[in-house]
Amino acid sequence: MRVQTFSRAQILQEFSFRCQALAANDNRGFKREFEELNEVGKDLQTRVGDSEANREKNRYPFILPYDHCRVRLSVQNSHPHTDYINANFVPGGGSERDFICTQGPLHNTMADFWRMVWEQNVRIIVMVTALRHKDIVLCDLYWPLEQGTVYHGLIQVTTVTRKQGPDYFSTTINLRQRDCPTDRIITHYYYPSWPDQGIPKKSSSLCAFTEHVRQHLETSPRLGPAVVHCSAGVGRSGTFVTLLWLMQLCARGIRPDIRAAVEDLRLHRMWMVQNLEQYIFVHQCLLHWLSGGTSTCSPQTQGASSNINQRIEDRSHSSSARGNRAGRRRHHHHRQTPPSDQPQNTVQQILHPRNLLRRLLPSSSLFKPDSHAS
Repeated sequence: MRVQTFSRAQILQEFSFRCQALAANDNRGFKREFEELNEVGKDLQTRVGDSEANREKNRYPFILPYDHCRVRLSVQNSHPHTDYINANFVPGGGSERDFICTQGPLHNTMADFWRMVWEQNVRIIVMVTALRHKDIVLCDLYWPLEQGTVYHGLIQVTTVTRKQGPDYFSTTINLRQRDCPTDRIITHYYYPSWPDQGIPKKSSSLCAFTEHVRQHLETSPRLGPAVVHCSAGVGRSGTFVTLLWLMQLCARGIRPDIRAAVEDLRLHRMWMVQNLEQYIFVHQCLLHWLSGGTSTCSPQTQGASSNINQRIEDRSHSSSARGNRAGRRRHHHHRQTPPSDQPQNTVQQILHPRNLLRRLLPSSSLFKPDSHAS
């Protein structure tokens, strides 16, 4: 199948016009698109994560992995519940399992996290959250910050080197399973300045970080999915994956469709790209990146950034992050769900290849590496 591709300049021009149209009339177009995504995924089941045996493994009781694409760990000692971790496989343009989006590890799930990394042959971990915000723990420390070794279950985790980038840290980690002679090298990217349920201060910062990760992925063999996590594994994680995915497509001459990408991600993990501010920010970042990073957004789109901070209702939280998330969970919990022994026609339709965005857009294998390379 021959796929029509476009130059970067063509993509930039068309995308710039689209962003201006969406930003007009106090971001009316952005708001409409984002509201249309509200119901996506709400009919999908989360029974395993909501079971009593697994509830203590969830950082937030209302952010649960969908059953149909959850990451399954190997069963330990014939105990059926040891296969659970709050994580989903999500697409990224090439397959249904390009990425794993997950919550920030808890103290009691660190061993499960590293077991997942080992079993899924993960070589890149992207962490887009700080460990703490004031007195709130957003993610437990699951790797040595400095050179040294820690053990989590059967996994030995050794920090070899740690380098500081402009707004992030890059850590080389040696991973070894006890009684196993082979080891693996993991690259851990830590971007701590992204506030919970918010956006980074500058689009240029996130663009530079995402581009660095993108180039790493492009030049590395695809041995396993990349892990992306924040605190809940939905808002910032979804925003990062969406931006990276669309960067990959644009680099190959494919026009971006952010709404379709977010919809596809939300069919694999709830609340991906959690609020309108993050949804608009993806557009701003992609526009900045397409322009070569030499300028920020066009005037109207740049105005969208200030407008959103002043005028739109914060869809993420009222008095606290947990309060509103709990409300969302209550809404999610009371939806109608079919019995487990009945066929889920909705899920079957969702997973039909014709309905998957990545089936409609070409994967990297269909393009030469230098085709419209950025």
